[in-house]
Amino acid sequence: MTQGGSINERIGQHYSALSKSHKITADYVVANSFRAATMSIDELADAVGISNATANRFARALGFDGYPQFRAELVSGFETMLAPIEGLRSEIGRASSGTEVINRSLSDDIANLEATRREFRPDVCNRAVQMILDAERIYIIGYGASAYLGGIMCHALTNYCDSVQANVGTGGPAQVSRTLYKFTERDLVIAISFPRYSSDVVTLVGQAKKRQVPILALTDRPSSPVASIANVTLYAQTKPQFNSEGIVLCLIEAICAAVANQAESSVDIAAETTELMLPWLHHGKK
Repeated sequence: MTQGGSINERIGQHYSALSKSHKITADYVVANSFRAATMSIDELADAVGISNATANRFARALGFDGYPQFRAELVSGFETMLAPIEGLRSEIGRASSGTEVINRSLSDDIANLEATRREFRPDVCNRAVQMILDAERIYIIGYGASAYLGGIMCHALTNYCDSVQANVGTGGPAQVSRTLYKFTERDLVIAISFPRYSSDVVTLVGQAKKRQVPILALTDRPSSPVASIANVTLYAQTKPQFNSEGIVLCLIEAICAAVANQAESSVDIAAETTELMLPWLHHGKK
């Protein structure tokens, strides 16, 4: 690259000198920057109606060595959002049978579980469990797949905590914000946030933090936007290309198992709950 600046800045600098076909390409990229970032040179050329050679010359006209460098710059602002797309592109590019893909996915999950376990710090884990046990009320926040994971965590903790809610089925972030407005330092917010990070989770957790509500975050890395807000953070290693809800679920199940182990009268609670559920449980006659 011969010049600095974002893609849009480069296009602005060079636009008047571009050829007609290059101007059409520039207009498309500016209007569809995220979509363009996902495209190979063949796909961009097809979308704009130009040849691959013209697409490559367009990149050079903006000061790049070629299309790969142009696309790398375009992608740079969308890394976490594009990771699943790039992972899928890479996976499709590998000649694999269905069995090979399944085996590779399971192997990745096993490796990520081992990596997650290796990174556990006993003091942090113990503090996370104690935060859950000490809280008068717990609110679990997650969007996308994390909302369903939050629902599972809510279900698992209900027997051992006085009040647990999750945002699954609520009236959206505004309704969650109204609920959290009543929370205090005696309560707890659990934030589940993995790429692609939801801005709603970050906003809600930030609001709770301002009210001095303790925050427990489940996320993937220290650079996660919720990690810097949380009082305690537990990390789950996810796949490099795809998010793996299975790894996060394993972490949630481990936390809930520790809470059940440390909770008072947990065996009595489990027995009473099972007794209450007997009318809805199938048990064959001997």
